[in-house]
Amino acid sequence: MIIVTGATGKLGRAIVEKLLNDLSPDQVGVSVRDPEKAHDLQEQGVRVRTGDFEDPEGLRHAFEGASQVLIISSNSSGESAVQHHRNAIDAARASGAQRILYTSHMGANSASFFAPMRDHAATEEILKASGIAFTSLRNGFYSDSGLMLLGDALNTGTIIAPEDGPVSWTTHIDLADAAVIALTDDGNLDGLTPPLTASEALDLDAIAEAASKLAGREIKRVTVTDDEYRASMIAHGLPEARVDLILGLFAASRKGEFAAVDSTLENILGRPAISMQDFIGAHLSKAA
Repeated sequence: MIIVTGATGKLGRAIVEKLLNDLSPDQVGVSVRDPEKAHDLQEQGVRVRTGDFEDPEGLRHAFEGASQVLIISSNSSGESAVQHHRNAIDAARASGAQRILYTSHMGANSASFFAPMRDHAATEEILKASGIAFTSLRNGFYSDSGLMLLGDALNTGTIIAPEDGPVSWTTHIDLADAAVIALTDDGNLDGLTPPLTASEALDLDAIAEAASKLAGREIKRVTVTDDEYRASMIAHGLPEARVDLILGLFAASRKGEFAAVDSTLENILGRPAISMQDFIGAHLSKAA
């Protein structure tokens, strides 16, 4: 049985739904904090059990009978996130799972300017020491995050942000397909994967240009200092910790931490990855 954690989140849900296209429901289980949110999966025959990263015993029950466990990374950060991942890895090992998969990041690096990348790097070290076969899916940066940075610019006509650098934006759809291939195709994507990215890296200038063409009106990129951005975000009610996290993203991108592109994702998908331009275009179509 394949167990997927976080199956009520965007990536986890997409992975489970795609797995059900290839496997019978009794071959798939999910570990979720709120089973009620996975009621529809249970009605399809998927095993649904309560699993919380802070409850090791509950995780062992949720993972019971697993041949593979896919751990969707925690929404927490810092030592809390690393402990969550450690609990899940230990529970998977205790359940007798033969393989663990983990949604890491192309920028995983213990010295990263962006804090979540340090958490991913620490988790990968735990995986290496686990003694179990593993795959660390080094996913590209979610295109959704690029859309978040674009913010209200489609209405205001302006993106205001600190200096940034190119980022390999990659969609949940493509990454979910890659995860399913890794789960169902033995020997595919073992260990630390290459960056699983679309075919190009774009900075905010390029995103503004693409959005301008798609929207049919100019969207201007305005660069401000980190301090100016921080003051503005806090004035708009964002918590300081959240603002500092975002500033870490800009600092890391300026250093080129997310600029790598690789053909691995497109090779395993057997098709081109969805570009950021197409992703923005689809968003505009839905909003119309």
